[in-house]
Amino acid sequence: MARFWLCAAGAGFLLVCLVVHSRFCASPVFREFVFQISWRTEEVLYRLDVSWPKHSEYFTGTTFCVAVDSLNGLVYVAQRGDNIQKVLVFTEDGYFLRSWNYTVDTPHGMFAASTLHEQSVWITDVGSGSYGHTIKKYNSFGDLVQILGTPGKKGTGLNPLQFDNPAELYIEDTGDIYIVDGDGGLNNRLIKLSQDFMMLWLQGENGTGPAKFNIPHSVTLDSAGRVWVADRGNKRIQVFDRDSGEWLGAWNNCFTEEGPSSVRFTPDGNYLIVAQLNLSRLLLVAAPPVGSIGNCTVISSIQLADQVSPHLLDVSGKTGAIYVAEIGAKQVQKYVPLNSYFPSSHS
Repeated sequence: MARFWLCAAGAGFLLVCLVVHSRFCASPVFREFVFQISWRTEEVLYRLDVSWPKHSEYFTGTTFCVAVDSLNGLVYVAQRGDNIQKVLVFTEDGYFLRSWNYTVDTPHGMFAASTLHEQSVWITDVGSGSYGHTIKKYNSFGDLVQILGTPGKKGTGLNPLQFDNPAELYIEDTGDIYIVDGDGGLNNRLIKLSQDFMMLWLQGENGTGPAKFNIPHSVTLDSAGRVWVADRGNKRIQVFDRDSGEWLGAWNNCFTEEGPSSVRFTPDGNYLIVAQLNLSRLLLVAAPPVGSIGNCTVISSIQLADQVSPHLLDVSGKTGAIYVAEIGAKQVQKYVPLNSYFPSSHS
């Protein structure tokens, strides 16, 4: 028994030495060893699905965004490039279905908003061509259904509505639309529109204070009626009331290294998934209870390879799978939840 405790004490002393040496001497070998030990202290909630998609050769451009139509089991991918199909449609199982390019200039963000009677996807377009600075609705086969904004002309106007490189949108089941308009620098605002495209409320201008933005890049909702915005340039997430637009609070303690570029909740509402572009990292953050914003607490993280650059992501409402559009790797990857943490999900 004495020998056991002596060995245990020796191992503990060695570990402390490795941590100190890694921290102050920057040894790459020791740093890698310590990183692996630290990784095991986190909860591992997801694993990479290496079989998705079945054929990756359809990724021929820079993949900027992805949207999951959980109702119909579809995954939309939008990519940029010359002489390519800008929108790709896959099944959630990874099979390629079709592609199209009609009226798509420079896609940035997208959202699938299908109902039992209609399959549709919305795309934010930040190009300088005749369809730039708009948000467009398409059916699943690429037919243009609706245009929001003033095609080809950026601006700050509300009547008629104008955008300057709108970054992303989120659509509720009610049809109400939340738009973060701020990737171009002229506007830094969060807009809520009704299902018939009437202005309900607006928040934001350029700045660092509450309800001000510096590149609002992504937006999502939780089940408690709170609107979460990735305020990328200010290295924080801001939270607003869905009905009134009232500012509720902000998280910044998790983003000292880099601001968030994308936000989505898991289907059970327990975690907010956050992408950090330049760190090539995904964070799984504990969702706060109703009535409280509190501080950001990271439960788990997924470290991607260097320069993968996760830009925007989406989550399947049925399986909990995360689909990540990576502008560095020029691909979309799928991460599936471990059954032990999501017993109702399946891969």
